[in-house]
Amino acid sequence: MCGIVGYIGNKQAQSILIEGLSKLEYRGYDSAGIAVRDDCGAIHVKKKKGRLKNLEEILALDGLTGNSGIGHTRWATHGEPSDINSHPHCSIDNRIAIVHNGIIENYIELKEELINQGHLFVSDTDTEVVAHLLNALYDGNLVSTLLKATQRLKGSYALGIMCTEEPDRIVAVRKDSPLIVGVGDGENFIASDIPAILSHTRDVYLLDNDEIAVLTKNKVTVMDKYGDTVGKQIFKVDWDPGDAEKGGYDHFMLKEINEQPRAISDTLTGRCFPGKIVLDDVNLDEEAMKNIHKIQIVSCGTAYHAGMVGKAYLEKYARLSVETEAASEYRYKNPIVDAHTLLIVISQSGETADTLAAIRLAKENGARVLAITNVVGSSIAREANDVLYTNAGPEIAVASTKAYITQVACMLMLALHLGKLNGTIDDAVIEVVTDALLKTSDSVAQAIKKSQMISDIAYDHFKMDDAYFIGRCLDYYTCMEGSLKMKEVSYVHSEAFAAGELKHGPIALVDEGTVIIAVCTQENVFDKMLSNIKEVKARGAHVIAITQSRHTEIESEVDEVLYIPDMLDEITPISAIVYLQLLGYYLAVARGCDVDKPKNLAKSVTVE
Repeated sequence: MCGIVGYIGNKQAQSILIEGLSKLEYRGYDSAGIAVRDDCGAIHVKKKKGRLKNLEEILALDGLTGNSGIGHTRWATHGEPSDINSHPHCSIDNRIAIVHNGIIENYIELKEELINQGHLFVSDTDTEVVAHLLNALYDGNLVSTLLKATQRLKGSYALGIMCTEEPDRIVAVRKDSPLIVGVGDGENFIASDIPAILSHTRDVYLLDNDEIAVLTKNKVTVMDKYGDTVGKQIFKVDWDPGDAEKGGYDHFMLKEINEQPRAISDTLTGRCFPGKIVLDDVNLDEEAMKNIHKIQIVSCGTAYHAGMVGKAYLEKYARLSVETEAASEYRYKNPIVDAHTLLIVISQSGETADTLAAIRLAKENGARVLAITNVVGSSIAREANDVLYTNAGPEIAVASTKAYITQVACMLMLALHLGKLNGTIDDAVIEVVTDALLKTSDSVAQAIKKSQMISDIAYDHFKMDDAYFIGRCLDYYTCMEGSLKMKEVSYVHSEAFAAGELKHGPIALVDEGTVIIAVCTQENVFDKMLSNIKEVKARGAHVIAITQSRHTEIESEVDEVLYIPDMLDEITPISAIVYLQLLGYYLAVARGCDVDKPKNLAKSVTVE
């Protein structure tokens, strides 16, 4: 979950490294550091606890000069945030400097061995072990040394490495943690993610597991774990660099909420037509579907909630048995998965470690894997059998917004596609649903126009300690995602309950003034939701309701109402969630929280 950047070329490395780290700070922000090699080949390190600005302040007073270097922004796994525990880490003589994303699982064993050899450790991290191990094994060639070291390492790692005795190159390796190589003109780069280098190059190599990259300023060589050269194709990045900038908004989260009409439109373009769904990238046909007896949806966090909505879609339209499972639990529960299973994984980054592990387990057991992800060329995209890209564009804020609604849209299109293959829905159903789906961009835009109303509600309640979300059927899943958004960015304790379960325990939490957000967009349970609202109102709750425009009768039962346009019930999760995203955002602003970088969280969860 940490961010790595590296540079070698003719320019001053410090400014390029700092620029790259600023684009990666969403991956970790409890400390940052850089190592730069000077003209004499010596490696100098500056690192500082806290946000990147703290590092920039010390570099402004005492900068580093040189044309190659590596940098890191950290999300702590081993050792508390501190100057000492910050990366880069070096061997004791600064001969070797490294930056690392991942977890070295056998670091204690290696550390004890190296201490017995006389190595002196100064940090509490697992990463420092790698620097000392490389130093102990160094044979005059950093690549052959790294090949020997990786045979000793257990766990996950993306490493950027410099050595004083090899001043003209940077070496990198990747195992289960993302790493790319940027190819420039007289300069080359490494990074954890594309935004770090997008202002310098659009040509990248996507490293696969166990591949090693050797960078000089004029050449990139990629090798496998045996040291043999690998032929790699350049991947052309089609993002606009401006997509990864705030564009005048106060926060990335607000920018990305406002980008949702365009995002949903881009997701549907070329796939959703009146009366027809075309998924050219999904190679499932009628014959393949005959072999599928069940579907498992595996994902984490926000993507997990999209998966729950997707389960409802698949069961309704494709009439297949569907299970949803948190990826972090999947492989530890001895799942029943075989060649008759379709595993659907959902991940914004395409690098989620738990989800990748689920893919590998399922494929080992013969399952077919279909991935829904945002990042072209990501690890999950490469390891899946089929990929449905969300086309949401770069998402920088830690709290996911546009990725979620595009994931939901992809799940609905997939459900219609599979339903058509299975013969469980006819053209008339597809026509009704596609007509509704094609209107979602407009309905999302209408919700965003009510931002001021949401802001007013947030400022009225920003001092609250607790909030509860209630809903039924699809609305319950919307509540789960809305509650997560509130927790993530505003730190208000919130929970989501299936409204029918209130009387089985949760209603005990309701007191005078308790804030309840009631999502009631589903026609078949609207009357049931009114009864649940009356139950909490009778106990003094302050109720904020979200419903479709036709249900104005709800105004007499609640304190505040937010309307979405009248629409097909199945489409409402895409529109209703916008209000809850905005509520979480404005609560965070009102409470003085760091919206884009919430405490203890990072964007891409690349460690278990």
